[in-house]
Amino acid sequence: MTTESPNASSTTDLWKITLGELDEKMGVKIVEESVERVVATMPVEGNRQSFGLLHGGASLAVGEAVGSWAAVIHASTMGKTAVGVDVSATHHRSAREGLITITATPIYLGGTLTTHEVLITNDTGQRLCTLRITNLLMDRK
Repeated sequence: MTTESPNASSTTDLWKITLGELDEKMGVKIVEESVERVVATMPVEGNRQSFGLLHGGASLAVGEAVGSWAAVIHASTMGKTAVGVDVSATHHRSAREGLITITATPIYLGGTLTTHEVLITNDTGQRLCTLRITNLLMDRK
């Protein structure tokens, strides 16, 4: 995922999340955004596969988005942007309904690379999926 940082006018301004088309179609809502933590929610309804379960691809898509947003916020503190270079996920359990919460926290915040852990939980706080995403920090074009 390549994300430019058009909202940051200087190296001290933190980039602000703007939802993309897929994020809007999936019903993603931003709850919190900072270098330390990005939190979003997404309804299960509208994001289910043919067996009525939360689609694993939907979990990956929203997890990658939230992890990348976290990386871009960090990158904006240095006047840079971020591009995803690796993402992996483990699905622990599924959901049929409700609202999931997606939380990205940094594992490593460098000047060239970032790595974030992204946890997806259900309404009762049970872990549904764990993602790990690495982003390359680049100069803005």
